[in-house]
Amino acid sequence: MDKFIITGGTALQGEIPTSGSKNSALPALAAALLTDEPVTLHRVPHVRDIRTMQRLLVDIGSKVEVDHSAVRLHTPAIVCPEAPYELVKTMRASSLVLGPLVARCGRARVSLPGGCAIGARPINFHIFGLERLGARINQAHGYIEAEAPEGLQGATVHFDRITVTGTEDLMMAAVLARGETMLRNAAREPEVKDLADLLVKMGAKIEGAGTSNIRIQGVERLHGAEHTIIPDRIEAGTFLIAGAITGGDLTITECNPEHIGALVSKVQQAGAEVTQPDTATLRVRGGGLRSVDMTTEEYPGFATDLQAHYMALMTQADGIAIILETIFENRFMHAQELARMGAKIRLDGKQAIVAGPSLLTGAGVIASDLRASASLVLAALAARGETVIDRVYHIDRGYEKIETKLARAGAKIRRVE
Repeated sequence: MDKFIITGGTALQGEIPTSGSKNSALPALAAALLTDEPVTLHRVPHVRDIRTMQRLLVDIGSKVEVDHSAVRLHTPAIVCPEAPYELVKTMRASSLVLGPLVARCGRARVSLPGGCAIGARPINFHIFGLERLGARINQAHGYIEAEAPEGLQGATVHFDRITVTGTEDLMMAAVLARGETMLRNAAREPEVKDLADLLVKMGAKIEGAGTSNIRIQGVERLHGAEHTIIPDRIEAGTFLIAGAITGGDLTITECNPEHIGALVSKVQQAGAEVTQPDTATLRVRGGGLRSVDMTTEEYPGFATDLQAHYMALMTQADGIAIILETIFENRFMHAQELARMGAKIRLDGKQAIVAGPSLLTGAGVIASDLRASASLVLAALAARGETVIDRVYHIDRGYEKIETKLARAGAKIRRVE
């Protein structure tokens, strides 16, 4: 099991490029199941979750060709409309093939998703939506079995709670349904808009993606297309905080600053200087940090996927910061590991109270999930001495060669197999 060994205390300098978005590439890969023509995706990151999804698509019937960051998918026929537990137990995005399979071939058998242990990720929104579109659903033995032998029928689906993967899954199912589908209280995340842009290139009729109400007019078939995945906003945010927490001067390139506007605002309030040299670049210069409260929200609010990173930053800020987590109920597991390094954090239900600045020192810590892994890397970069982070396979699920990118900016980090 790989580990990271990090010696902290170095201010990061230089440039770090942002890869394509994992959370955008995963539904885009699933969307290729909707057509029997080739779909080519550019800027697909080389991360574990992507490789898992590609293996799943091959089992289903896709021909997958990878050329650097370009992936060409061709699914002439659905051979096996199933996502088995053995393959998807580490990846919650497995549910994204449910809608495309039911829409394309009228049936699907998908394992309940795995992934990080950060709290409940109910798939009931997917089930409710597909039932509204006319599918028959049976849940047994850890699998969702859906059938729509006569095809899906457009309907109005109102999500009781905003759900990103639920919105994406239902949007993919609805593009081949008869008639019109309205998704209300839909997720507004950039990844949803990016998926809609791909589907439109494939011939879908979608209006309102990026807003709370998405209108989809079903079509008989989709065709092939070529599409470039948007930059990974969580990766860009990670590097932004890396520059701030180390007191460095770091430029993050090939990103979309608009997608992390809430984070940029908080980092600026905390005392770091953040500028935007151009439309795809951010520059951060660290300085004296002060504590600023934060609440996670659905987009365009502060992303829950950056909460752990922000907590690491607040351990180095002067004062008391209250961090309120409103999306997942079990997303403070990194707090205990940060405390092992010297952080002063008190948990109280959905909120974490962080007192700073703390003198962080190197220690042996364990990564509990994808984003917690990144927070430990950030804390280690600011700590005195050597930190050993175990179970970094979590971070490999969502970050492309993070140790290489950080090392190029001066970080003393290495991977030990």
